Amino acid sequence: MWHGFITLIMKSKPREFSVLIERDTEGYFVATVPALRGCHTQSKSMDQLMERVREAIELCLEVESEPVLPGHFVGVQRVTV
Repeated sequence: MWHGFITLIMKSKPREFSVLIERDTEGYFVATVPALRGCHTQSKSMDQLMERVREAIELCLEVESEPVLPGHFVGVQRVTV
């Protein structure tokens, strides 16, 4: 069953997702995909982070119960309080 599902994912049209990347106080890069609830990962290097975020997106798409609607990234704002 999984083999067929993974084959379907690999044959489907590539999709783009906006990824927010921050650096935490311990020096880890943290990636969050706003369009996919709970989709985030972390790594010490940017190269490894990008590999991990692709894996995280694939896993989130496998378990997503509702269709993911394409979003349009508008930007990031800093707010001082």
